[in-house]
Amino acid sequence: MEDEVMYAINKILKDRDDVCTCEKCKLDIAAIVLNNLKPKYVVTEKGSLYARLDTLDYQFDADIVSQIAMAIEKVKDEPRHEKEK
Repeated sequence: MEDEVMYAINKILKDRDDVCTCEKCKLDIAAIVLNNLKPKYVVTEKGSLYARLDTLDYQFDADIVSQIAMAIEKVKDEPRHEKEK
């Protein structure tokens, strides 16, 4: 799930010029998103396939995008580094 979230974050941020896109901010956004999504832990190959199928679900995509939007605003408002002038 981490790969899907990072892919979506990078895709969304490339169209935003009002948000810092440094690695620290991207990872903060990802951490917030992953902490707010339902975990999908798997330990077998079969479980991994089921988890991958879940990523094809439209609701799953909508949940990720929604969480990314909220996380972007939070990190934008309170970055963990000095804001660029």
